[in-house]
Amino acid sequence: MLKNLLYVFVLGLLISCSSGKQAFERGDYYGAVMQAIGRLRQNPDHDKSKETLRNSYPMAVEWLETDAKNQIASNSNTKWKNALESYQKINNMYEAIRQAPGALRVIPNPKNYYDQLGSVKEKAAEELYNEGINSLMKGTRTDAKRAYFQFAEANQYVPNYKDVVEYLDKAKFEATVFVVVDQVAVPNRYNLSGGFFQDKVEEYLHRNYTERDFVRFFTPGEAKNINLPRTDHILRLHFDDFSVGNTTVNERVETVTKDSVKVGEAKVEGKTVPVYNTVSAKVTTVRKEVVSEGLLSMIVVDAKTGGVLTHRKFPGRYVWNATWGKFNGDERALTAQHVELCKRKEAYPPDAQAMFLAFASPIYDQLIPAIRQFYQNY
Repeated sequence: MLKNLLYVFVLGLLISCSSGKQAFERGDYYGAVMQAIGRLRQNPDHDKSKETLRNSYPMAVEWLETDAKNQIASNSNTKWKNALESYQKINNMYEAIRQAPGALRVIPNPKNYYDQLGSVKEKAAEELYNEGINSLMKGTRTDAKRAYFQFAEANQYVPNYKDVVEYLDKAKFEATVFVVVDQVAVPNRYNLSGGFFQDKVEEYLHRNYTERDFVRFFTPGEAKNINLPRTDHILRLHFDDFSVGNTTVNERVETVTKDSVKVGEAKVEGKTVPVYNTVSAKVTTVRKEVVSEGLLSMIVVDAKTGGVLTHRKFPGRYVWNATWGKFNGDERALTAQHVELCKRKEAYPPDAQAMFLAFASPIYDQLIPAIRQFYQNY
C-alpha cells in the first residue's frame, strides 16, 4: 500500500513539473509557459497544463515587456542586447503557441514583437559594434578575443553592419596565437627517418586547429611561404636521446629425461621381450630480445621574450622478442612443448626504421594530449 501511494505521489510530481506548475510557482513565468506548451503538444487536453498556460502567459508577457523597457532605460552597455533577448522570448512563446493546437485554444491571440525587432536589432548591433571597438583598443589578446565575439554577434543581428566584417578579421588576427612548430630531424646515425612521425604530428595540428580556432600551427616552411606576419610561440619537438636495436641473447640449457621408454628388444627364455630404459636429451632454449626506446622533449617558447612556457618529456619503448630451441640426445625424452620449441627457426627482428616507429607511437599518444591540454585555454 505504501509503495502504491509513493508511486502515485512521484507520478503526480512528474506530471505537475512537466505541466509547468512548479516553474510558475517559482516565478519563472516564461519557463512555465514553455513547459505547459510542450505538454500540450503531447496531450492537447491536459487540464493542468492549460490552467498553467492560462495563468502564466499574461504574466510572462508583462514581465518580459517590463524587463525590456527597464533595460532600455538603463545605462548598461548591453541594454539593447538585453532588451532584444526579452522581445525574442515573447516571439518564442508566440511561435510555440501557434504550433500547438491545444495551446492555441487557450491563448488564441498570442503577442509578438516582430515589427519592433528590426529597430532593436539595429541598436543592439550598434551597441555590440562599439563595445567590440572598445575591447579591441585595449590591446590585449583576451580583449581581442572578446571583441571578436562582440563583432560576430553584431554581424548576426545586422549582417555586414558598417565595417564589422573587417573588424572581425582584425580581432581574429589579434586574438590568434600563431605557433611555428620546429621539429628537429632525427640524427642519422641509425640511417633512420623521423618523417612519418613528424608528418603525423603536423597532420594532427593542421586537421584539428583551423581558421575557426584562436590557435594556428605552421611549419617553418609554411610560415616562410605565407610570410607569416607574427610568431607568438615556437613549439620545439626533438628527441633528447634514443637507441634502436639493443640486442641481448640468452641461452638456457636443461637436461630432460623420460622413464620406461622402449629402447630395444631381448630374448628371454626363448621369447622376444621389449627392453625399457630411461632416455635423456639436452635442450637449449634461445631467447633473443631487441629493445628500442627514446625520449622526446616538447618545449613551448614565447617568441617575443624567449621564455619557456612549458617543457615536458615523453618516453617511448618497444621490445621485440623471439624464442626457439635445439636439442642433443634422444628426441623421445622431449615433451610436446620442447618438440614445438625446437621446430622453430631463428627469428629476426623488424628493421631499424620499423622499430623506431614502434617506440615513437606511444610517444605520439602522450604528446598530442599534452599539446591539446596546453592550448585548450587559448
